[in-house]
Amino acid sequence: MPHEAISVFDMFKIGVGPSSSHTLGPWRAAQRFVSALQKNEVFSAVTRIEVLLYGSLAKTGKGHGTDFAVQLGLSGYDPVTFDVKSLTETIDAIKQSGQLLLDGTKPVSFNPETDIDFLYAESLPFHPNALSFLASVSGGRNISETYYSIGGGFVIKEGEEATVSSFQLPFPINEANDLLHWCIMTGLAIHEIVMENENAWRPEWETKAGVLAIWKVMKECVFRGCQVGGMLPGGLAVKRRAADLNNRLTAGKKFTTFDSWIKLIQEGGNDFRYVLDWVSCFALAVNEENASFGRVVTAPTNGAAGVIPAVLLYYMIFCKGDREEKIIQFLLTASEIGSIFKKGATISAAMGGCQAEIGVSSAMAAAALTESLGGTQRQAMMAAEIAMEHHLGMTCDPIGGLVQVPCIERNSMGAIKAITASQLALQSAPDYAKVSLDGVIKTMWDTALDMNSKYKETSDGGLAVHIPISLSEC
Repeated sequence: MPHEAISVFDMFKIGVGPSSSHTLGPWRAAQRFVSALQKNEVFSAVTRIEVLLYGSLAKTGKGHGTDFAVQLGLSGYDPVTFDVKSLTETIDAIKQSGQLLLDGTKPVSFNPETDIDFLYAESLPFHPNALSFLASVSGGRNISETYYSIGGGFVIKEGEEATVSSFQLPFPINEANDLLHWCIMTGLAIHEIVMENENAWRPEWETKAGVLAIWKVMKECVFRGCQVGGMLPGGLAVKRRAADLNNRLTAGKKFTTFDSWIKLIQEGGNDFRYVLDWVSCFALAVNEENASFGRVVTAPTNGAAGVIPAVLLYYMIFCKGDREEKIIQFLLTASEIGSIFKKGATISAAMGGCQAEIGVSSAMAAAALTESLGGTQRQAMMAAEIAMEHHLGMTCDPIGGLVQVPCIERNSMGAIKAITASQLALQSAPDYAKVSLDGVIKTMWDTALDMNSKYKETSDGGLAVHIPISLSEC
């Protein structure tokens, strides 16, 4: 049957903050445009590049570093490997020289002030996150392509087919009911169904290694974020809180590695408030790193990157889930739930508000935690439904166009909601549930379509216009 084949490595991507839609997506689009120039054999003749940013990309592009991302992508840097500590230096060098090295080799005239156009009043009909690249080629020929950053770092080019894949998986899934069908038919758990599908792409050992590599980046992000203080960049003067909270909770005790830190946390016991503080701390740490242009994993987006690591660490530390096999199972289950939301609704805040980011990440984490704690497939899907049900209608209204307020705290709230949703599902009989996962996904999409555009990552409404601020250069 026609279906969109989405891998765990599509849902979880290693990248650079602060936004998967506004940073990672445009970065990837720039890389694709460079590849198109090379494929069309005009790369060596390019004399100038211009970038047009439309809609949401224009309105919050400065705060999300969209202008930085397209320059880095055009310059041949990859978000997975780029040294984030050199970001300011690299961008400053382009500005001062008046040129960039296209794909790191071809000097091209480029002034970021004039060659990146923020078209605040223009939006393309297919998706609010649109950008066009125009290349001037010696001899008078021009090359242009338009791309859409559709959420979670996914990018499609104008005219591409975005929904149906010719790649056939053993267990094709478009809806939650499809997943439940395969689970009932085979007796396999959700993560086992996902692994069978992943086996169609690559050997199982390779998938496991890749998932653990994803987890390595996640935990390094948490660990780093729990030790870095100070103010976040962007001029909003938001103070980082995770490091201070970590210091209070560890009471000044020494640790040098991630493992010794985890052991220290475990020694603190299981008091409810203590656990709650740590879950919040983990989530804050990730999204403070994200706001600082740090390396994070889309889960399913950068703006919601802290929910899944926080819930997974809760499971590992306080529920005895600290085994590689359990970590892999958790992330596989989470990825499948996320992919179903992407197919049936959206994971783009510019399309659906924050319900599409924090809501989806909370649903992913809730399902993964439920299955990891021994819940049935139907209980896992029930947990995902509960988590999303209580994020429906959440707006995306970032103050100053920055992924800071209210985004960072929302990750802590999303993580706690995921744990609560899991507990409710584990103590419930899905037979009596009134709302299905497919039902809540359809409701989410209807809500997204009805939501006023000013609440969809534009900074034109909500907190973004009611909180007095005075942004200064960082």
